[in-house]
Amino acid sequence: MNSWTRLTTFSLSYPRQRPLFYFLGLSFILIGLYYHFIAPTSVVALDEVFDTAAPQLPDKVWDERASQVRKAFEHAYHGYERYAMPHDELKPLLDRPIDNFNGWGVTLVDSLDTMFLMGLNDEFTRALAVVERADFALPKNQFAPFFETVIRYLGGLLSAYALSNNTVLLQRADELAMKLDSVFNTTSGFPFFAVNTVTGFTRGPQLGILAEIASLQMEYTYLAKATGKIQHARRAGKIIKALSKANLDMTGGMFPVRWNISSSEPYGSHMSVGAQADSAHEYLLKQYLLSGRTDKVNLEMYLRTTTYIITQLMLISPNRHLVYVTDRDDSKSGKPGLPSQVLEHLSCFLPGLLALGVHTLPLDDLESLGIDFTSLHSGRLSEDGLKAISGYSLKDLHLWAAQSLAETCWLTYADQPTGLGPEEVVFTSSWQAKKDTLWIDAMNRWKKSGSGARGAPPGLGKKAPIVYTEEERLRGGGKGRDYAVKKPGYLLRPETIESLYLLWRVTGDHRWRERGWRIFEAIERETKTKSGYASLRTVAIKPSYQDDSMPSYFLAETLKYLYLLCRNDDPIPLDKWVFNTEAHPLPVFEWSAEERHELAIYF
Repeated sequence: MNSWTRLTTFSLSYPRQRPLFYFLGLSFILIGLYYHFIAPTSVVALDEVFDTAAPQLPDKVWDERASQVRKAFEHAYHGYERYAMPHDELKPLLDRPIDNFNGWGVTLVDSLDTMFLMGLNDEFTRALAVVERADFALPKNQFAPFFETVIRYLGGLLSAYALSNNTVLLQRADELAMKLDSVFNTTSGFPFFAVNTVTGFTRGPQLGILAEIASLQMEYTYLAKATGKIQHARRAGKIIKALSKANLDMTGGMFPVRWNISSSEPYGSHMSVGAQADSAHEYLLKQYLLSGRTDKVNLEMYLRTTTYIITQLMLISPNRHLVYVTDRDDSKSGKPGLPSQVLEHLSCFLPGLLALGVHTLPLDDLESLGIDFTSLHSGRLSEDGLKAISGYSLKDLHLWAAQSLAETCWLTYADQPTGLGPEEVVFTSSWQAKKDTLWIDAMNRWKKSGSGARGAPPGLGKKAPIVYTEEERLRGGGKGRDYAVKKPGYLLRPETIESLYLLWRVTGDHRWRERGWRIFEAIERETKTKSGYASLRTVAIKPSYQDDSMPSYFLAETLKYLYLLCRNDDPIPLDKWVFNTEAHPLPVFEWSAEERHELAIYF
C-alpha cells in the first residue's frame, strides 16, 4: 500500500465522527494530494548512511567488501584480457575491442597500479610483458591526444614504477615523454592538443582548453625526479610560471576555461570546475604536495582559486538546501556572467580536493608558510571574495564546503532508482518563489543570526533521498529534489567515489565509507555484464539500458578508490602519496639543492 492509499484509507473510514475528525480527515486528504501531485512520494530512509550514531561495521566486514571489489576488478580485467587486449578498451556487450586512445592498450596501462595494489601478481606480470613490447607508434594520419595520453599512459606507467620499482616501466615512461615532446613547440610552452609520435607533427586550435594545457605538472615533475632528466620538469615549470603571471583581474583570480596557446593569455570569462577545467585546478594543490611542499607558487594559486569557487561558484537550493558547484558563462561586459546552475558529475571531485587541502595545509596559519592570504586577492572580484569569507576559520570553511558538496553529489546517486548518479543535473529554481543563492551568502546569514551555536551550517545536516516512481518521472516531477536530470547517463565515473574516499580518510566519518559501498552495490547490480561492466544510458529507470562502453578509468579510478575505501589499512597515505587526476598515486619527493637551483626560474 503506497502513501497515498494509506492516507485516503485512514481519512475516509470514519464518516460519522465529530467535526474534529472530519477536519483531520480532510487535512490528510489535502496532504495526500500535495504529495501525489506536487511533491514526490517516494522518500527513502537509509539510516545507516545518514545517522552519525550508527554503529561502525567490524573490520572483517570491510575486508570481505574489499575482496568483492577485487573480484569485480578481476571480472572486468579478465574480460578485457580475453576479448580486447592489447587494444585500448573492451566493448562489454559485444565482447569486442576498440582502439580509441592511440591503440597502445590504454586499459592495460591505466590498470597497472590497481593490479599491483590488489596483489594481482599474475595479471601484473602478463601486462608488463605487453608494456615491454609497446613502441608508442602511430600512423602518419593519426594523432595522440596529449592530455589523455599523459594522465592515462604516462601517469599509469609512472605510478606502477613507483609502486613496483620495476625500471622497465620508468624507461617506457621516459620514451613516451620524448615521443610527445614536440607538442610543446609553441612560443608559450603551452602544449598543442595532439601530436603524432612518429613524425612529431602537431594538431590543435590556437585557443586551448585549461584542463588540456595545465594537467601535466605532476607527471612531468615526477618523471624528471625519477630519471634525473631535469628538462621534463622545465616543461611543467614553464606552464606553471605562465599561469602564475597571467592577468586574471577580469575573473577574480580564477583561471578561465579558454587560453591562447601562442601568447599564454587567458581568453574570455567562462569559469568552471567541471569539464575542460577540473584537473587544472586539482593540480595546483597536488603539485605543491608532490614537490615536498616547496612549490609555493602553486599553493598561492590554489588558495586564490578556492576563494573564488567558494564565494562565486557554490550555490544552495531553497528547499532541500543542496549545495552545488556550477559554472559561470561569459558576459558581454567581459566579466563572468550568470551561473548556469548545472552540476556536472565531473565537478564532484571538488569535495575530495577541498578535504585534501584541509588535511594537508595549515589553512588557519598560512603565515607559517610565508603566505599573506590577504595579499593574494587583488582586483574588485577577488577582494569581494576575500571580504565574504572574512571572520571564518579557513579550515572550517573549506571542510564545510567539502562536506556539503559531497552530500549533494551522493544524493544525486541515492535519488535515482538505479542508485547511480547522472552525468549532469540542473537546479531548477526558476519556477520557484525562492531562488538558489550563493552558499557564502547563506553562510553569512547563518553566522550573523547566531545559528552557529545551535545548528549545522547551511547545506549540512541529515537529508533523505527522494526517489521518483516511474509515473512521477514521466509526469515530470523534479520540484521535490530541487533539480532535474539533464544528462541521465552513468559513464562508470569515479569522481563522487573519489570524494567519499578522501572525506572518509580525512574525517574518519564512516558514513562516507558506507555511501561508497552503496554505490559499489549499485554498480554490481546495474552495470555488470558477462565480460565486464557497461555504462548506462539513463539512471532514472530500473532496469536501465546499458551502453557498450567500459572506459579504462573504471579500472584505474572507480574500482581503485572503492578498493581503498574498503581497505582497513592505508596503503597510500595522503601525506606520502598524491593521486594524479586519473587516480595514479605518485610519491612525495623533495628536490635537491642543485635541482632547485636549476628550476628556480620556474618555481
